Amino acid sequence: MTVPLQITFKDIDRSPALEARIREKAEALSRFDARILRCHVIIEAPHRHHHKGKLYRARIEIAVPRGDIVINRESPENHAHEDPYVAVRDAFDAAVRKLEDHARRLDDAVKHHEEALVHGQVVRFVADADYGFIATDDGREVYFHRNSVAGNGFARLRVGDDVRLAVAEGRDGPQASLVRPAGRGG
Repeated sequence: MTVPLQITFKDIDRSPALEARIREKAEALSRFDARILRCHVIIEAPHRHHHKGKLYRARIEIAVPRGDIVINRESPENHAHEDPYVAVRDAFDAAVRKLEDHARRLDDAVKHHEEALVHGQVVRFVADADYGFIATDDGREVYFHRNSVAGNGFARLRVGDDVRLAVAEGRDGPQASLVRPAGRGG
């Protein structure tokens, strides 16, 4: 999977070699969580009036389902960050750890939801919108958004399809936190 990537250099000249290293590291992130929506890496050189040598900062912003991961790597005590490659390496190492934790939490949440899934049927979609409604077997009408449908399956759902869903109480009533098509293994 190719991770959508944006690279910003602040107060530092663009370096094709450093940019290539960042692209390589960003691509490797998909091994730890394939659900990455986008990644923004900012490399910043310190202001010239800095007294303690040039320590580079690396910031990584990763958008993933149900949250964002932000890594700021600035360590005044770590003189290894006088090399921008080291600052980038350390930031990506921290990003991998946070992605693994995030993926583990999401996987645990999905496992817990599977135990409490209820049966329902898609009753309608809202035209030109990314949401619809499901009628559950106990008579409730439950809102669901495209992001709650497992496996990016929103576009494949049709009115009348049987689904299994995890229902949470939202601000405006019941809403599905997870929707899976019923049927084979549902």
